[in-house]
Amino acid sequence: MAMAAVLTLLTGYLLGNLNGAVSMSVLLGKDDIRNHGSGNAGLTNFMRRFGPSSGLLVVGIDMIKAILACLVGKYLLASHGLGDEGLMLGAVAVTLGHDFPALLGFKGGKGVLCGAAIALTADWRCGLLVIAIFALSLWLTRWVSVSSIFSSLAFSISFGLLHRENPFVAVAGVLLGLWIVFMHRSNIKRLVNGTEKKATFSQFRKKNKS
Repeated sequence: MAMAAVLTLLTGYLLGNLNGAVSMSVLLGKDDIRNHGSGNAGLTNFMRRFGPSSGLLVVGIDMIKAILACLVGKYLLASHGLGDEGLMLGAVAVTLGHDFPALLGFKGGKGVLCGAAIALTADWRCGLLVIAIFALSLWLTRWVSVSSIFSSLAFSISFGLLHRENPFVAVAGVLLGLWIVFMHRSNIKRLVNGTEKKATFSQFRKKNKS
């Protein structure tokens, strides 16, 4: 079982290093998205430079890698009767790999897309709630950061309530959601200071690459 857990952690972490925004910015613009805008290797910063259509590729990469990490963990630990625990172990590993990728100088994203994919893979009820809260918050506030924070809190609350019978899954879910909130601490500071930018269509128009 120990070997399966180690393989789950390693696989998940390495998958997390495959950052969609960084990969696509290098392919499309021959440059690292972290050199532009907010410096974050996330979807919002990517779309501000390359536009929403290219952003779909980032969504695909980041969500698929998280799903794969979860499924690998579930597969490796299922034979020990710990499939759900393995899934969440993979979720934790891919999130850490995404946020702190060793192959990219430990400068990654904030894990919002990974979180949505994890929620959908682990429990479709939690996944749909997370996506709905994000969409509603974005519609009402136009702040991507606020929407990410609210949806991450929904992640924590839903896993804590719906998986009380499995402490590992519940605690892992709560901590993952709170971790994503923590990763938005700079956004929270800007929100308090009144300097956080709202999302507008003009922000996401494809810009000329220099």
